[in-house]
Amino acid sequence: MRAITYDRHGGADVLQLTDQPVPAVGPDSVLVRVRAAAVNPVDLYVRAGGLDALMDTQFPVVPGWDVAGVVERVGLDVPELAVGDEVFGYVRKDWVHGGTFAEYVAAPVRTLARKPAALSFEEAAGVPLAGLTAFQTIRRAGLGAGQTVLVHGASGGVGSFAVQIARSVGARVIGTASERNLDYLRGLGAEPVAHGDGLVGRVRALAPDGVDVVLDYAGHGLVAQAPDLLAAGGVVVSIVDAAARDLPGGVYAWVRPSSSDLAELARLADAGELSVHVDRVLELEDAAEAHRLVEAGQGRGKVVVRVR
Repeated sequence: MRAITYDRHGGADVLQLTDQPVPAVGPDSVLVRVRAAAVNPVDLYVRAGGLDALMDTQFPVVPGWDVAGVVERVGLDVPELAVGDEVFGYVRKDWVHGGTFAEYVAAPVRTLARKPAALSFEEAAGVPLAGLTAFQTIRRAGLGAGQTVLVHGASGGVGSFAVQIARSVGARVIGTASERNLDYLRGLGAEPVAHGDGLVGRVRALAPDGVDVVLDYAGHGLVAQAPDLLAAGGVVVSIVDAAARDLPGGVYAWVRPSSSDLAELARLADAGELSVHVDRVLELEDAAEAHRLVEAGQGRGKVVVRVR
């Protein structure tokens, strides 16, 4: 099969189009014919060796954790799926090796769910990691109807999903972003606030009594401002700043694969409550350029690689 691989850590130039064996399928896995795979910032971090202290790496590595495609073969014990099913998933395994930037990927069934019918393969590929991160952090924060949530980095991949998911549970959403993305946030249903100097005052003008939840998807020391923004008993959850754990009720979160959570994201998408903005679609052989686009950080939506 054709696959993007790298045999050493480094920049985007280490990514090469190569021929690799079609992966074997374990008893609780399926073989997915990949139709699209998305790039996430963590993919650049993994490629550079940033997760070596946490996960073993087996070269050559096929990068990528997000996928949308069609089940080609099922393992011995997979009653949940059948050949021909359209699926999407966050195919993160316990080691770094066989990813989604290839014609086929072997995916544990716990990492997959049926693709939402309302989304194209390219759109569906942009959901799993970012969508699960938003969904799981909102759940850990205990956000509910009638509460107010402040989303830092609300126009980014995770943040834009968090705005929509929070709205779907009946929460009021205040979102921070750059000036050029404020109208985009309004379109998602958030009350936009420009980040930068004076942020606390601008948020307090909208929520004088404070917010119930702060979701930090941006970093840059924003967790340190949370005590000035939270109402009594409020919660802060961050995916980028471990200092969140030092605050009362604070959470520093990591995302995990979950077929049931993916199914809920698919339900929201099919109900028209969750949309995906795809910024660029490139071909498999242009994966290095896809990594460079994400590294540049100029796009608003997802960068997706299509596998023909």
